[in-house]
Amino acid sequence: MQEKQTSFSIKHWSDDDKPREKLVHKGRSVLSDAELIAILIGSGSRSESAVELSKRILASVNHNLNELGKLSVQQLMQFKGIGEAKAVTIAAALEMGRRRRGEEGAQINKIGSSKDAFEILQPIMGELEHEEFWILYLNNSNRVLHKAQLSKGGITGTLVDVRLIMKQALEIGAVALILAHNHPSGTLRPSMADEQITKKIVQASESLDIKVLDHLIITQKDYFSFADKQVL
Repeated sequence: MQEKQTSFSIKHWSDDDKPREKLVHKGRSVLSDAELIAILIGSGSRSESAVELSKRILASVNHNLNELGKLSVQQLMQFKGIGEAKAVTIAAALEMGRRRRGEEGAQINKIGSSKDAFEILQPIMGELEHEEFWILYLNNSNRVLHKAQLSKGGITGTLVDVRLIMKQALEIGAVALILAHNHPSGTLRPSMADEQITKKIVQASESLDIKVLDHLIITQKDYFSFADKQVL
């Protein structure tokens, strides 16, 4: 007699194994990333539970939620057990998380440390697959007056227009700047081009009595601060 197929829907699990009930009774923080994703997708396949499927998806991106957030709906659908509806649910949930972090960064309007600048800029550029160069324009209390993208695609003297930086600073009435660009490769080491453009902007700023407070290199999870490392 053929063995009856077992359902792997969460509703058929024991109470101790149900991530939904676990969240309700023990709180969100106790759930693993795989359990949270399992709640989103609700069920796995006939051969794999929702949690096991979620673990397999996470393993494909080295358990990095930022990398998972980069997967398209089509890429998520390559996993057996993930149809369009489940893929869309995962993509939407991760996008909500990204936007939440962006709103938290937007609430910081006064820069007291390099970490404050990182929290503002990471949601903007930390997960991009190309380089962008941004400027934070500050007043004499280190409050952010304006943030602007200066270039897209790479950091070279030709792409970063120092005159435009100074023009915007004067128009806004900024007295200090924080420079920032991302490294999609994940490396935090400044390149020679990074150092050269920093020096060029610092020299131009000094002539207008505008101070460059820092230059950040930003990746998905971390940053390098020229000021903290005393190489500004």
